[in-house]
Amino acid sequence: MLSPSLGKKPWDSLPGEIRLLIFRSLMQDGCTLAHLAAVSRAWQTDLERYNFARIKLTPSRLKDFGSIIRRNQALVRYIWFCLELDDYNCTQCAPRSGMLTNEEREAAFTVSDTEHCPITTAFQSLFSILSVWDQDSELMLDISIYSPSDAQHWFPYLTFVPDTPSGRLEGSGLEPTITDQGYHDPLHGWVTGFRHSAPPPEAIYKVFHSVMEEGPFDSDQLEFQWWDQLPSVSAVTRILLRQQNRRRWKPSALAHMLARFPRLKEVYYEPWREWGFLQRHTDKEYLYLFESIRHGHYPLKKLVVFENFNQQYPVFMQRFQFGEDLSDCDGIRNPAPAVSRMIALASLPLEHLAASFIIDASHFFAIDPSWEWPNLISLVLTSRLLTPEENSTEIGALLQTAAAAALKMPRLETMEIWNGQKGLAALFQYRVFRGSQEAKILWRGTWKHHITPSVLQAWETVGHLDAGGRLDLVQEQVEEAAIQSHGDALHHLRLSSQAIRPVSLQQVRREQKALEGVETV
Repeated sequence: MLSPSLGKKPWDSLPGEIRLLIFRSLMQDGCTLAHLAAVSRAWQTDLERYNFARIKLTPSRLKDFGSIIRRNQALVRYIWFCLELDDYNCTQCAPRSGMLTNEEREAAFTVSDTEHCPITTAFQSLFSILSVWDQDSELMLDISIYSPSDAQHWFPYLTFVPDTPSGRLEGSGLEPTITDQGYHDPLHGWVTGFRHSAPPPEAIYKVFHSVMEEGPFDSDQLEFQWWDQLPSVSAVTRILLRQQNRRRWKPSALAHMLARFPRLKEVYYEPWREWGFLQRHTDKEYLYLFESIRHGHYPLKKLVVFENFNQQYPVFMQRFQFGEDLSDCDGIRNPAPAVSRMIALASLPLEHLAASFIIDASHFFAIDPSWEWPNLISLVLTSRLLTPEENSTEIGALLQTAAAAALKMPRLETMEIWNGQKGLAALFQYRVFRGSQEAKILWRGTWKHHITPSVLQAWETVGHLDAGGRLDLVQEQVEEAAIQSHGDALHHLRLSSQAIRPVSLQQVRREQKALEGVETV
C-alpha cells in the first residue's frame, strides 16, 4: 500500500490531478474506496471530494438522496440525472399498426413513466431536493432520458454515458460493442457486425418520440403550468441536454423548465432534427424556446446549440411514390430563417454562442442596424453555403456580411463559420490577438477557397489594424476521404470554440463508424 506521505513529500503538496491518478491506479489494482479512505484523514477527505464531485442520480435513488448527500453537498459539481424508461421487447421495438392494436401501439410509443415512477414525480422530487441547496453553488445538471433497450434491437451502437470533462474521454464507456464481427442479429438487420437491412420507420419513431406527448397532461398549457409550479433551483448554473437523448423534449416545455433556474449561466442543447413534416412544427417551438431565453430572468452567458442528424436516417425514412417523397424528409434539412433571427436576438447579451445546423449563418447575419453584441467573445455558426459547388461569389458575400456584423461585436476574439457532411468539411475562422495588432484568417477544408481582397479588407476593418497591424491568411487542406460524417468534419476542422460536448462528438463518430457502407443522401 502506498504511504500517504509518499516519502518525504507530503501528500497535500501533490497537485489534485496527481492524487486523483494515484487513486484511479489503486482502484484499478483492486483496492476498494473503503480501504483507501481508511489510510488517513487526508485520503478520506480527497476521496470524498472525488466521490461526490460527480454523481449519477436515478429516480429510484431520489428518496434518500437528500439525507445521504447533506454532509457533502458542497462537494457536488455535476449531477447526471438519468430517467431510465422501461425495457421493451421485440413486439415494441418497432410498433406497427398491423402487429399491435391502436392502444398497444400508443402504449409502445408513450414516454411518460420511468422504470420506477412517472417523469413528473421524478422532476418534482429532484427540484424539491435541489431547491434547498446552497444558493451560491455552481452545479451542472445533465438530464438524460432513454431506455436500456434502445441499445438493443435496431440500434446496438447507441451508448448512454455521463458527460466527460474536456480532454478526459478515456474510459468514457464508449468502447465499441458492434465492430466485432461476432455481433449477429439478423432479425434487426445486423449480420456479422454489419447492417444488412434498414430499420423500419417505426423503429426510428420509437427512439425519437416526444417526451410526455401522450400524457399525463391533456394540453401543452397544462404541462407549462406544471413546470411553472416546480420549486426554483438556484444551485444549478449549467444545463446539459445532450444528443444521446434521442427522445425529444418539446422545445416549448424546455422554455418553462429553464425558467426554474434563476442563476442559469450556460446551456448546452443538442436536439436531433426531425425526420419529416414535423420539422415545421418543431421550428415554431424553437421560436418559443429562444424567445423565452431572450427574455429569461437568468444571467445566461453561454449558449451552445447543436442540432444533430445522421445522413443515413433519411434513407430509412423516405418512401417514394411517383417520384415524390411521401415522408417529406429532406436529406439535408433547410434551417428556418425565423429561427436564425430569434437565436440572433437571444444572443445579443451573451459572451459565447455556438449554433450548428439549427440555423444558417447567412440568415443570422441578416441583422437590424440597431443590433449590437457588447459582450460577445466567441461565435460559432454553420452555413450550407460552404460547399465546393456553391458560387464563390456567394461565399465571399457571406464572409463580408459576417465582417459587417463583427463590427457590432467590440469584444469579439473568434468567429468560426463551418459546414460538414459526408465528403465535405469547411471552416472559415477569424481570430484577433488583443493587444498585439495581429489577427488571422484561416480557411481549412476539403477544397481550397480563394479569399478575395475585398473579404480581407472587410476583416482588416474589424481588427482595427492600422498601418503597423497584420492580418495573416492561412490555408489548410483536409483529406476528403477522412470525412464520413459531420462528426468527422468537426473533428478534423479543429474549431477553437466548443460546438458540441466532446463525448457527444465521440458518440456521433462512433455511430457513423457502425453504419459504414450504409447509403446516405
